[in-house]
Amino acid sequence: MLVLLALHLVMALCAPLFVRWWGRHAFYPLAVAPAAALGWAVAQTAGVRDGRAVVETYPWVPQLGLDLSFRVTTLSWLMVLLVGGVGALVLIYCARYFSDSEPGLGRFAGVFVGFAGAMLGLVVADDLILLYVFWELTTVFSYLLIGHNPEKRASRRAAAQALIVTTVGGLAMLIGFIMLGQHAGTYRWSEIVDGAKPSGAYLGVALVLILAGALSKSAIFPFSFWLPAAMAAPTPVSAYLHAAAMVKAGIYLVATIAPLFAYAGPWHLIVYALGGLTMVMAGWAALRQTDLKLLLAYGTVSQLGFLVAVTGAGTYNAALAGATMLLAHALFKATLFLVVGIVDHNAGTRQLGELSGLWRRMPAVFAAALLAAASMAGIPPLLGFVGKEAIFEAFLDEPLVLAVLVVGATLTVAYSARFVWGTFADKPGMEPTPVRKVGGAFFAPVGVLALAGLVLGPLAPVVDSYLSPYARLAGEGRYHLALWHGLTLPLGLSVLAVVVGLLFFQRYGRGGRAVGRIGVPIEGAEVYSKLTHWLDRGAVELTGATQRGALPQYLGTILVVLVAVPGGALLIGRPWPEQVSLWDTPLQLVVGVVLAAAAILAVRTQRRLTAMVLVGVTGYGTAMMFVLHGAPDLALTQFLVETVTIVVFVLVLRRLPAHFSARPLRSSRWTRIVIGVAVGVTMSGLALAAAGGRDAVPISVDFPELAVSYGHGRNVVNVTLVDIRAWDTMGEIAVLVVAATGVASLIFLRPRGGPGPRRRDLPKRRREPVWLRAGPTVHSRQRSIVFEVVTRLIFHTIVLFSIYLMISGHNAPGGGFAGGLVAGLALVVRYLAGGRYELDEAAPVDAGLVLGSGLFVSVGTGLAALLFGGDFLQSTVVDLHPPLIGDVHLVTSIFFDIGVYLIVVGLVLDILRSLGAQVDRQMEADGEAEPPARREEELA
Repeated sequence: MLVLLALHLVMALCAPLFVRWWGRHAFYPLAVAPAAALGWAVAQTAGVRDGRAVVETYPWVPQLGLDLSFRVTTLSWLMVLLVGGVGALVLIYCARYFSDSEPGLGRFAGVFVGFAGAMLGLVVADDLILLYVFWELTTVFSYLLIGHNPEKRASRRAAAQALIVTTVGGLAMLIGFIMLGQHAGTYRWSEIVDGAKPSGAYLGVALVLILAGALSKSAIFPFSFWLPAAMAAPTPVSAYLHAAAMVKAGIYLVATIAPLFAYAGPWHLIVYALGGLTMVMAGWAALRQTDLKLLLAYGTVSQLGFLVAVTGAGTYNAALAGATMLLAHALFKATLFLVVGIVDHNAGTRQLGELSGLWRRMPAVFAAALLAAASMAGIPPLLGFVGKEAIFEAFLDEPLVLAVLVVGATLTVAYSARFVWGTFADKPGMEPTPVRKVGGAFFAPVGVLALAGLVLGPLAPVVDSYLSPYARLAGEGRYHLALWHGLTLPLGLSVLAVVVGLLFFQRYGRGGRAVGRIGVPIEGAEVYSKLTHWLDRGAVELTGATQRGALPQYLGTILVVLVAVPGGALLIGRPWPEQVSLWDTPLQLVVGVVLAAAAILAVRTQRRLTAMVLVGVTGYGTAMMFVLHGAPDLALTQFLVETVTIVVFVLVLRRLPAHFSARPLRSSRWTRIVIGVAVGVTMSGLALAAAGGRDAVPISVDFPELAVSYGHGRNVVNVTLVDIRAWDTMGEIAVLVVAATGVASLIFLRPRGGPGPRRRDLPKRRREPVWLRAGPTVHSRQRSIVFEVVTRLIFHTIVLFSIYLMISGHNAPGGGFAGGLVAGLALVVRYLAGGRYELDEAAPVDAGLVLGSGLFVSVGTGLAALLFGGDFLQSTVVDLHPPLIGDVHLVTSIFFDIGVYLIVVGLVLDILRSLGAQVDRQMEADGEAEPPARREEELA
């Protein structure tokens, strides 16, 4: 089964390429994927008939106890037949339905095959979480297929509507799955069936949530409205998703659960009430339609209600009848949708009032449509008749439900007759509709599906032998499928439904006058439209009331909630330890007092620069706390990060007013102080509770030993970053690259460029010493010769020190991150001393190139380990003994650190070029700063 899923994935990925090569004929090779699923299911026929299950299990997430568990029994085998067989035929049909000029045909083909694979995974999944994953994949793929024509508003709205409704239902279903799985201690459905069952209100809630997902997927009231709207999709999509595959997912789920839980909680009440209501309301609505696809769409909704009521009964007879009707419905409804596609494609319309005399011009298509409609109406000897008679037999003991089912069957006969008459009959006063000839390849899938419904009717005993193992899950029974059971009450009810349905069509169905006057009492589409309108309106009002554009208000609200909720829980629960050591050394108290004072003064100050300096004091104080706790690596990193942060603040503050507000209010400052103190106390309490609540041995106690044995280094912090938890670091630096690329480019809404213009070589004759290469480009009033001299003296030393930190970090404080920050500070010094031209002289390279190179080196280090048979990012020790140098102890994780080093340098360079150089240009353009003196005589 996993091979079949992989085949669908490969075909889906290759579909756009195939369409580019072969045009619409690419659908023929793409049909191999679902055809392979059909062939595999046929190969399992003997085992399924004997009631055996086909099981495959592959590890997925062992830490969570999740496996790729697949299991095929009778019902899932039947669904594989339908998903594979109908899917292959519809893809063959697509090769003639679409033209080579169809927009987005490659994307459509790939999504269609992907949907078939997702549906296959859904019906064979034995794990509830895995089933949910495939369930949501079908939702996403159906959204893409329904919205195949995004330029049409109807397609966009229908796709969004289907996505929202089925996703909300799917989330409710997931909660129900979790409730069942947690109670059973496993998410394997086969193990849940054999284990202890929940009961009472717990089970009732779980079943209602699961039914919410199933009913929304199968368009059962009150979710019926999304399926008719989805007819905006191309006809092959309707034939597959909305007749044979997607909408059957909910029916499949109900049929799977019913034998086990049908008599628990409100199950019967929900499936009978909503199924019967859907069947009657949608059947009535079908008689009002003049568009053939809409007629079939409402008929599909009606039949789905029929199937939910039957498969949800949970008895032997109902299970056998439901499985039979599931098969019959897929065959006749897919046939009818494909017929509509042929009519629309060759006649140019699918409106009943514009079609006349097609039975003469399309005799083969007419015959196929007649067979499918007869099966839908329950006319012998087709399979639909066998299924309908079995359904009536299953509900003889429930007269109320039986009466509703007979009414639904009567309406089915009426709209079946309306479909055949409206599509093919001669209409009085109308000329025969001109049509193009239907090719054999175009008609072949339709003919195969129609003949299947005809052949399987007389073969009802054979069908019974394959489907009865599923029915026996609900108990033992004596009923067997057959074309003739004698003169029985179910036969009489079937005849009654046919006769009354034909009379109803004869009297009212041709023009739909009577049914047109009696509308459906509740229009789901209107309810959905009003709900979404109210939701949008509420969002606008809520946004207008709360989003005032004041960042202090937003932060204040967040912090007040933090204090009220977690802080209140701390006061109530009091989870902190009994004994608390306030400090290890008096120096910690001194640093703490400085931190608190700086924080309070930062809130009270009115000048931005002063506040920035005070915030920097809190950062440096935190670094000192790390030093006092014996964490030099953390202290070094905190010190460097705080320094770079101050630089960034300074670059930004140049374009902001000197004061926070023109009218600073004393009350607001005190309010901020109170909130800040409360947040500090709350966070301290949370930290204390977290530290005192630990009852397990932390995994970090093993890190010192692992640092030596696994990472071959003595600096536990650095070895943790580049070896023990290298995957975490890889993810973090990838996010850092993405953030740097996005933020730096969006600051000025322009793509990142390379380095700026570099100054020309200095003339041979100079009037003054040049301490920095681009120093003379700075206006004389903005220059500092002392700063330039010091920068020239220490720049290369700082760069060498950064490289030393990077190399020595495996065994001493440092590492790629700290080294990169030091190198970035060296570039900061060059920029502050000589401006943007000096920055470009110091680093004549694009920041994006440095970022990308760093990520490439880090990832390449991990891939190199795979080439030598190790794990991804696994490090190795290389001991070298070169002459004159001595012994060299090299750990390959140094290359990973080099990548981190380059990423940090690239990030700082990006910040300096965006917030520094670009702001310089803006200030010069606005006259807020002197332009660089670049004239030849000033450089000479």
